[in-house]
Amino acid sequence: MKQSEEQKDKNQQQQEEQKANQQEQESKKQEQDKQAAAEEKEQEENKEEQQEEQEQNQEQKEKTAGKEEKKKDKKKSGQKEEGKGKKEKKEKTDAEKLAELNDKYLRLTAEYDNYRRRTLKEKMELSKSAGEEILQSLLPVVDDFDRALQSIDESQDIDAIKEGVHLIYNKLKDVLEEKGVKEIEAKDEDFNTDKHEAVSKIPAPSEDMKGKVVDVVQKGYYINDKILRYSKVVVGE
Repeated sequence: MKQSEEQKDKNQQQQEEQKANQQEQESKKQEQDKQAAAEEKEQEENKEEQQEEQEQNQEQKEKTAGKEEKKKDKKKSGQKEEGKGKKEKKEKTDAEKLAELNDKYLRLTAEYDNYRRRTLKEKMELSKSAGEEILQSLLPVVDDFDRALQSIDESQDIDAIKEGVHLIYNKLKDVLEEKGVKEIEAKDEDFNTDKHEAVSKIPAPSEDMKGKVVDVVQKGYYINDKILRYSKVVVGE
């Protein structure tokens, strides 16, 4: 009987130990579950924080990209405006150059017109004054002819009249030479088309006169080494 009670107490004690062990295991399990839940919650929070940080970084990148894009657009717009301004400035410069060239052209045209009028007026005045000077130099010769004509009717001395005519002729030649007028030498000279004009040809009186001027029909003259009138001549052949 006593042994049976001891056995009973022993079983009861074992049951209590098992129950205590079971409670301890349950407590440990609960503690582990709490710890796992806490770790899971912490992981979730970390994950949320990382996601939030990524979103912030993305937002920051988008803002930066937007600013860069705006900056680029602004730069492009500024370049366009600058290009437009340069183009307008260039066009304005071209217009100014055109106006300047037009002004120079008008000035040159006016200057040339004034020069042409001035030279034409000077030329006319020079021709007029030159003609007056020549006429004035010829007037003394005309006076000599007047006196010679009066002497012809009164004088009986033919030799004196001839001498007077020769003097007047020589005086006229001197006046012409002073004005640059000189006689072209033609008689017995080789025929030259630059100075002579052949009016006829005749057999040469001698062999050495072939191709030369045999006679002068009308004298020719230079004026300052320029042909004033060609000599009209007869050429031997």
